[in-house]
Amino acid sequence: MSALLNGSSHSVLEVAGLTSGYDAAPVVRDVSFSIDPGEILVILGKNGMGKSTLLKTIMGFVRASSGTVALDGADITNGPPHLIARRAVAYTPQEYAIFQDLTVAENLRLGVESDDLLEDRMGDVEAAFPRIVERLRQRAGTLSGGEQKMLLLSRGLIARPKIMLIDEISEGLQPTMVAKMAEVLKATKQKNGVAVLLVEQNLPFALSVADRYAILKIGEIVARGDAAHADTAATLEEHLRI
Repeated sequence: MSALLNGSSHSVLEVAGLTSGYDAAPVVRDVSFSIDPGEILVILGKNGMGKSTLLKTIMGFVRASSGTVALDGADITNGPPHLIARRAVAYTPQEYAIFQDLTVAENLRLGVESDDLLEDRMGDVEAAFPRIVERLRQRAGTLSGGEQKMLLLSRGLIARPKIMLIDEISEGLQPTMVAKMAEVLKATKQKNGVAVLLVEQNLPFALSVADRYAILKIGEIVARGDAAHADTAATLEEHLRI
């Protein structure tokens, strides 16, 4: 891992000149952005543009060949994923990263350091997704697709992170469940000041929660701006048009 950066930054996460990929093929190219506490930044783009690789590089699952990732001013570039998670970073991957044969409660337990913390923070889960609390003894593999997404997000929330990295949480969900995810993300931001880096393709969902956006094309950020700007929807539709 790189040495600690000198000084401090108001940003909870700062990515500077980040390049990464697989073997000799770069997938993410010279990407830079920052996120402040209580802010939601959405990374938009079509499939295969490097969005998931970007999150995996931040978390240390994919090695950066150049550039830096800083959390609260400390350089975490290429750090071990488990140590990055201990710095109050919650990662919700696109793949269903739950243990199918474990109960819902056992899956939630993975998000905290002790049984006491699990018990103390169960109210966080109940406030967001009461249905998950009703299914604590149920095997996670028997949950519906939407419930599994709720469990994934709940495991992140229960860690009480400084920042959440969330990959395509709306994929495959019914509109009512997408609306619920938006409600939970906005409430978490407003109540707890949690920063969110959200990777998405669902444009209406993304704009309903985001403060700012960045568009990733072939691994590079080609546009960025405020989500609430009057021209944002037209700009995004132009860039994301198939």
